[in-house]
Amino acid sequence: MREAGAEVVLPTRFGPLDAAEMLKILPGVDAVLASLDQYPAAVVASPEAGQLKIISRWGVGYDAIDLEAATQNGIVITYTPGLLDEAVADYTVALLLSLARRIPESHAAMAAGGWKRNWGHDIFGQTLGIFGLGRIGLAVARRAAGFNMRVLACSRSPKPEAVKLGVRFVPLDELLAESDFVTLHASLNPGNRGAIGEPQLRRMKPAAFLVNTARGQLVDEAALARALREGWIAGAALDVFGEEPLPAAHPLRSAPNLVLSPHQASFAQETGERVSQAAAEAIIDLMSGRRPRQVLNPDVFQSPALRARVEER
Repeated sequence: MREAGAEVVLPTRFGPLDAAEMLKILPGVDAVLASLDQYPAAVVASPEAGQLKIISRWGVGYDAIDLEAATQNGIVITYTPGLLDEAVADYTVALLLSLARRIPESHAAMAAGGWKRNWGHDIFGQTLGIFGLGRIGLAVARRAAGFNMRVLACSRSPKPEAVKLGVRFVPLDELLAESDFVTLHASLNPGNRGAIGEPQLRRMKPAAFLVNTARGQLVDEAALARALREGWIAGAALDVFGEEPLPAAHPLRSAPNLVLSPHQASFAQETGERVSQAAAEAIIDLMSGRRPRQVLNPDVFQSPALRARVEER
C-alpha cells in the first residue's frame, strides 16, 4: 500500500472492531482493509464515513457489513473468495483429529509432568456430515476421501464434483442422526442462524463430535455447553464464536470435551500473504480508477452515489 502511495493508518488494536470503535477511526479515511469489523448501516451512512470509498474484506465472510447501505452510500465492498479454502479445510481436519484422538488432553497431561494415555476414536471409515458444501466444505470432503470416510452433506446447491467424490446429499436431520463427525461450513444468513440448537444436538449420536470453523452464530452456544456437560454428544471443537473474543466467563470455556481455538483456521502464513496481497490490490485498483476483481455489491458502479472515480463501470 505504501509503495502505491497510500498513507497507511493502523488502529490502536487489530479487529474485529465494533461499530463505536469504527466511527472513531473512519474520519478522513478513503479505504479500509477490514477484518470482521462491524459496518452496519449506522456506520456506512455516518458523517464519520463520509470519505470512505471502499471496504476491502480480508477473507470471505461479510455478514458484518450492510451491503445495501454501503451501495446506497456509494461504497464499494470487496472480498477474497477462494484463497482461504484449503487452509480452513486443513484446519478443520486438524481440529477433528485433535478432538477424536484427544491430543490436547494428552499434551496437557505430559506438559504437567504426567504420562496418561487416552483412548480416542477412529476417523478412518467413519461417517462425516458436512453442513454447507461450498468451496470449503468441498475441500473438506476431498480430504475425507483420503480417510475412506462416508460423507453426507446438507447444502442448498449440490455440486457435481461432490457426487463424483461419493458425497450423498441428505436433509439436516438425517445428516445429524447418521454422522460420527459433523463439520459446519455454511455462510451465515437469517435462515440458518442458530441452526444447530438443542433439537439438532439431541439428534446427533451420543458418540458424535461437532466441529465449527464457519460462523459462531450457526450454533446455539448455551445449548452446546449443556450438551457437552450432560453428554448428549461426545465432544466439540470450535474456532468461531457468537462473540469474539470469547468472554472470559463464557460457559464454553469450562465445558468438558471441548477444543477451543481463537478464530485462526485461515492463519496459515502462505495463505495469509496471498489474501493480504489480494485485499490490498483491491484498494489500489479502485483508488487508481480501476474496477476491483471481487466486488460484493456490483450495483454500486451504476449508482450516482458512487464515491470513487472508475474508468469503466
